[in-house]
Amino acid sequence: MTYKFGFIGAGNMGGALLSAAAKNTDMSIAVFDTYEEKAKAFAEKFDNVSFVSLSELVKSSEYIFIGVKPQMAKELFSDITPLFSECEPVLISMLAGTSIEKLCSLSEKEMPIIRIMPNTPALIGEGVILYCCNEKVSAEQLEFFVKAMSGAGLLDKIDENKIDAASAVSGCGPAFAYMFIEALADGAVECGVPRDKAMMYAAKMLAGSADMVLSTGMHPGALKDAVCSPGGTTIAGVHALEDGGFRSAAMNAVTSAYKRTLELK
Repeated sequence: MTYKFGFIGAGNMGGALLSAAAKNTDMSIAVFDTYEEKAKAFAEKFDNVSFVSLSELVKSSEYIFIGVKPQMAKELFSDITPLFSECEPVLISMLAGTSIEKLCSLSEKEMPIIRIMPNTPALIGEGVILYCCNEKVSAEQLEFFVKAMSGAGLLDKIDENKIDAASAVSGCGPAFAYMFIEALADGAVECGVPRDKAMMYAAKMLAGSADMVLSTGMHPGALKDAVCSPGGTTIAGVHALEDGGFRSAAMNAVTSAYKRTLELK
């Protein structure tokens, strides 16, 4: 049997993209993970997903998503590189800090490669997937990939020399956002709001505020100013955030994540 997509690695990120592809298309999908229970769970959940061996996945899939940890890449490629003499799939890599040039070196030939940096909200169709590719990827292959994954959220093409920095916002950012939601909810609970309602209000507020930025095109600073009445409650809260180094901490979170990506190289 042949598969349109093959997923090597069914962890948080690989699993999110696999789920998005399985839910939004009827294409045949293969999955392999060293933790067989993870891969089998996806095969049981979706009718169009099959759990297969690593060699079968590589030889039978047209597009192969590589979703392992960067430090596992060398070992993985030592297993799959010999199989490339029999096939030439499009490799779709989500390995942090791993360039297309490095991937070609690991595969020991110039393969068609799409490098992506996705985020976990792709699981619910609200993700951001940054991507770039080498010249071996045809226009038709790239168009198919973008169309097939459109159900996962926004796909945005970016120069490879900027993808690591951009991913420090889009890829790592959900963790920062979850921390902010949790902190806001904790504050509301301290003020007497029930936990379930505090969490719902904080999450919905953040989602709506993000939509305001995107739909209006206004600068976040201007939108913030519109909420801050002179001598009011909101500006007092803004002052407290500034006292706590809120903006500096947010900037440091992004730059620290980016520096760590560079270290992984």
